[in-house]
Amino acid sequence: MGIELELGVLLAFAILGPAFFGVFELETSPWRKTAKWTFMSILTLILYKFVGHWSLTLPLLLAAAGTTFHIWWCRKNSIDPLRALPRRRYYELRGWKWPE
Repeated sequence: MGIELELGVLLAFAILGPAFFGVFELETSPWRKTAKWTFMSILTLILYKFVGHWSLTLPLLLAAAGTTFHIWWCRKNSIDPLRALPRRRYYELRGWKWPE
């Protein structure tokens, strides 16, 4: 199998990531979300040229690091790490304007 594996994993991350963590990115700008996914995808595909399927460790490590930080930050700030509740507090901590 060639680069299809990397493309499949990146597609799975792009589909499942927002499905599970979208509630935490409601007010994040589209350019920031696009930049994050573009950076991870391009870097993974470039790494594939040099290290083959080991390049998949990059999105896996980034996901593990992000999830670990997310859980730590949410617990530190008394936010439910699965549902972003209480929502008003979460918006306040992120610096987002509460919807009227």
